Amino acid sequence: MSESTRMVELKQQEEELVFASFDNHDAWRLGSLIANHAISSGHGLAIDIRRHNVVLFRCVLPGATSDQEDWIRRKSASVLRFEHSTALLSERFTDYDPTQGGWLAPEEYTLAGGSFPIRVRSAGVIGAITVSGLSSDEDHQQVVDGIRNYLKTVAPS
Repeated sequence: MSESTRMVELKQQEEELVFASFDNHDAWRLGSLIANHAISSGHGLAIDIRRHNVVLFRCVLPGATSDQEDWIRRKSASVLRFEHSTALLSERFTDYDPTQGGWLAPEEYTLAGGSFPIRVRSAGVIGAITVSGLSSDEDHQQVVDGIRNYLKTVAPS
């Protein structure tokens, strides 16, 4: 059985978007980059960057709702558990949603797109960056574009 084009794309993103290192300053710069892009695009987003349960960056822009807090918590929990983006997990679990079958508690996890692993070369996944406020695909794209731009302009390897 061959993988879907979307699955291949999502796996390539995770292979491509790897940091040489990542600290609190990187979280601030990356989060600010995504926030500034959202502001210029008129998007009301909530943005969260965490190293497991420690929040390194948080921004809630005008237009975001209180629901985004819950979405961020659940999306990032999924990334930290499986070490893959929620978009990839959603694509992988097309036939079975583990949050609906008793495996994962739906109040704790979601497969909605918009959370992406912070993967550091030679260290693995050390955290998650999550955006909430648009559609799942748009949230995912905000994160991917932000990381890609950050790696090209701010923290080239």
